[in-house]
Amino acid sequence: MDIINLRDYYPFYTSDCFMEVSEEVAEMFKEFDRKEAAYRLRTYRHKAYYSLDLDDGLEHEAVFVSLSPHELYERKISMQELHAAISSLPDKQAKRIYAHFILGMTKKDIARAEGVDEKMVRVAIERELKNLEKYLKKFL
Repeated sequence: MDIINLRDYYPFYTSDCFMEVSEEVAEMFKEFDRKEAAYRLRTYRHKAYYSLDLDDGLEHEAVFVSLSPHELYERKISMQELHAAISSLPDKQAKRIYAHFILGMTKKDIARAEGVDEKMVRVAIERELKNLEKYLKKFL
């Protein structure tokens, strides 16, 4: 026989209430606790704690949508054009664009890595985006 505290398992118990139960019942309570902890960990890892009623677009990302071959081809061509546009920039500008938008670095981190002022990086990235826009409009 094992002794359990009912306050650990039932929220309406406000004070300790110890009870003697069989080993099978105690093991069932322990198994439930382990499964509940595993479930909480899974929902946290997979960000499944969001409500799909928020209308923030998460439900669209959560549902797997099979793309048609035409859509896959369009995406591939778009990515190729984007890479070509980035590679048409001077080396330093291309590295800044890549670091900020692909690697997710902040402009402050890029400035620190290059040893320049953050404003200089911010203005340069804006200018580079305009250059990319011109390049893509020219070839699209």
